[in-house]
Amino acid sequence: MAEPTGTPAHGARPVVAVFSTRSHDRSHLLEADPEASIAWRFFEQRLEASTVQAAEGALAVCAFVNDTLDAGVLARLHALGVRLVLLRCAGFNNVDLCAAADLGLRVGRVPEYSPHAVAEHTLALLLALNRKIHRAYNRVREGNFALDGLLGFDLHGKTVGVVGTGRIGATFCRILSGFGVRLLATDPCPSEAVRALGVEYLELDALLAASDVVSLHCPLTPQTHHLIDAGALARMKPGAFLLNTSRGAVVDTRALIAALKSGRLGALGLDVYEEEAHLFFRDLSEQVLQDDVFARLLTFPNVLITGHQGFFTREALRAIAATTVDNLRCFLATGAPRHPVSVERIA
Repeated sequence: MAEPTGTPAHGARPVVAVFSTRSHDRSHLLEADPEASIAWRFFEQRLEASTVQAAEGALAVCAFVNDTLDAGVLARLHALGVRLVLLRCAGFNNVDLCAAADLGLRVGRVPEYSPHAVAEHTLALLLALNRKIHRAYNRVREGNFALDGLLGFDLHGKTVGVVGTGRIGATFCRILSGFGVRLLATDPCPSEAVRALGVEYLELDALLAASDVVSLHCPLTPQTHHLIDAGALARMKPGAFLLNTSRGAVVDTRALIAALKSGRLGALGLDVYEEEAHLFFRDLSEQVLQDDVFARLLTFPNVLITGHQGFFTREALRAIAATTVDNLRCFLATGAPRHPVSVERIA
């Protein structure tokens, strides 16, 4: 087979520019390439129009969830000689796939790293919110052992609605099946394996009306953007919990705030936020938050937010790095990454 366009000369190491790099990204990618067969260039800054020049001379860029890969950035990458986009994540909503296809840029992703990581983190948010663990922790450290305001409920016997039963949603259902809950789900493609757990599939509105807890595990697409808006929140049971560990823009944040203020929403657990790109994965502890909507969310005692850490386990990081390296090597051998994403694939 002819060498794909952009393949380095014989004996030369392919150059990969890695953006949004943290120490764990560097260590796990290097560990996944023990032969040092790849020339890694690590950059802490996000990939966007102002930083794209750093990719000059690279065959591939390696991007994360909040990097910008719109038409302008992709065109500039192509002009710089980049021929492959390696996403070290499952989601690809930040990539203009039509523009990539027009430019002949290949895009590879990590379709599965550890569904257990995100599913278990979702459960942690649910249990912490219900039993007020975050509030109790701070009280005890201050010598306050009063129980007022810490009342929770038995999860056993409650109804949990799962929106999206792909790998993560299905894993969340399996975990919760051991808690004695009634499980409901909604998904355009119901899973027989999930049904075998005793899960009942319903339309979204029926699920919202019946669930004490609603957990979101769907990808961000034009169809799921603000899937949970003011109307959807109004159709939920009064006092229900909402969990989102999928993508921030699946929910309308301003509508969440209104539902929290009115008391309609009982509690909210988030690991993602629709405007997180300028917040998450950075230490802003010495700065004043400029995002007034996010700051408002932080004022509610029944809201628990983590900074997109659901994926953050040793097992998941190893799998992400290994799949990223495999995508690159497959591209070098065949002209296509092992796990491609294209307009045709999602059409």
